[in-house]
Amino acid sequence: MRLPTLRKRAEFERIRGGGRFSTATFVMEGKARIAKVQPLPDATAGARFGFTISKKVGIAVVRNRIRRRLRAALVELSATCANPQFDYVVIARPPAFDRPYALLKADLETAFKRVHEGPKPDQRRATKRK
Repeated sequence: MRLPTLRKRAEFERIRGGGRFSTATFVMEGKARIAKVQPLPDATAGARFGFTISKKVGIAVVRNRIRRRLRAALVELSATCANPQFDYVVIARPPAFDRPYALLKADLETAFKRVHEGPKPDQRRATKRK
C-alpha cells in the first residue's frame, strides 16, 4: 500500500498549530483538513503524511533508513489509528535509527491518540497565583 504524502511547503505549514506529540524518536503534528480552505480532489483518499528529517540527524543513508522505517510503521498503523480527514507531519530525531521496530510502532500509536486530542492550552496561563 502506498502512503499518501504531503509535498508542498504550504501543506506542511498549515499543520502547525494543530495537535502535537513528541517522543525521543520523533515529533508528530496533525491537523484536520478543511475542505473549504483547501479543496482536495482526493478528499476521500484518507490521511496524508509528511516527513521532515534534517541533516542534523545524520548522513543520507541514515536519514533514508529512518524515513523507510517510519513509513513502514505508518502504513501498518494508518488504517486503524489515523483519522482519514487529518494531515500529519512526522519530524524524525536521531534515536529513530536504532529504536526497536515494535517500540517505534507503539510510540506512533500513542502519538496518533494524543494528536487527535488537539492542542493543549498553555499550562502557565491555567494556574492561578495566590
